[in-house]
Amino acid sequence: MKSVQKQAPWGLARISQRQTINFGIPNKYLYADRAGEGVDVYVLDTGINTEHVDFEDRATWGKTICRGDEDKDGNGHGTHCSGAIAGKKYGVAKMAKVIGVKVLRDNNFGSFEDVARGIAWATRSHLKNVKDKKRGFKGSVINMSFGSKKSHALDRAIHRAVKAGIHICVAAGNENADACDYSPANSKLVVTVGATTADDSLAYFSNYGKCIDIFAPGVNIQSTWIGSKRAVKTISGTSMASAHVAGLMAYFLSLQPELGSDFAVSSMTPSKMKELLFSVATKDAISDLPEETANLLAYNGGGSSDFPSFSDSSIYPISVTDETSFKSDPNPSPMALSWKDVIEKNVQAIVKKVGKDIKTLVVSADLTST
Repeated sequence: MKSVQKQAPWGLARISQRQTINFGIPNKYLYADRAGEGVDVYVLDTGINTEHVDFEDRATWGKTICRGDEDKDGNGHGTHCSGAIAGKKYGVAKMAKVIGVKVLRDNNFGSFEDVARGIAWATRSHLKNVKDKKRGFKGSVINMSFGSKKSHALDRAIHRAVKAGIHICVAAGNENADACDYSPANSKLVVTVGATTADDSLAYFSNYGKCIDIFAPGVNIQSTWIGSKRAVKTISGTSMASAHVAGLMAYFLSLQPELGSDFAVSSMTPSKMKELLFSVATKDAISDLPEETANLLAYNGGGSSDFPSFSDSSIYPISVTDETSFKSDPNPSPMALSWKDVIEKNVQAIVKKVGKDIKTLVVSADLTST
């Protein structure tokens, strides 16, 4: 069921519509009302202000990796990202759970060794949920809104997490440089996110290049903060852009169909998630992009919970000219399909099985151009 958040933050409004934001019209965020439900998002950062009202008791403290640090966000960065991921007012996936894994100290610095340990902790937690068949569990996301030089230890930890089925989203970096020079942004296993402005331009600070997978709003983003249960702050960075897409991953995971039980979590692999994000994204909307940088802007489907209906990829509607339906017949009559010319696009026919009697369905086609 589609919901509408009126007077929404501009970033949320932008990822739920194809058009550039018009600030003369109140922003609306269109979303599926159960978006994020059943999904755990591990926020590897400075921690989370778990008592903030915008989390509605869906934020928990997972683990403090930094030795000697408190179980508290003394910086605000992690809380801000968490709000953009799953906050009631500020978040993309409003039913997701966010779990704070403190890998950065209150000065916003940390070590790759601590980050790798944080990923390992999140991976173990995820695998336990899978093993225990946690009721309603639909998957896990890791968000990492930081970066530095390349790290083999971090690469290995990422590989193990993705192999376990965790979806990882990372910030591209704020150096106005090639994202391929930084880790974890240069990993092919993660979704690397650059930042855009409200007028769909590349943010002046955002990294770019062929290691960027997708862009999302990252300038003047308002979200949850530290200091009180209602604190908010407006900041900018690819960290905020990454948080939007991490929320979008949780959003899409929550919409996946159940595979025969409440416990199924295997239908959306990390590689399939990437494909979905790319196929659904708004194409060629961003200006000022350097060469070899993907011109894709994150999109949630405008509130739809039906993936094929909101993708603007190479799936085109076709009309059935023969209304005869398939039945349990060893020699069914051919069914004719007609469609408008799609030039060089692939044509896909989606066949829906009704009932439980059909065990095998063989489909073949003769394609005729007219």
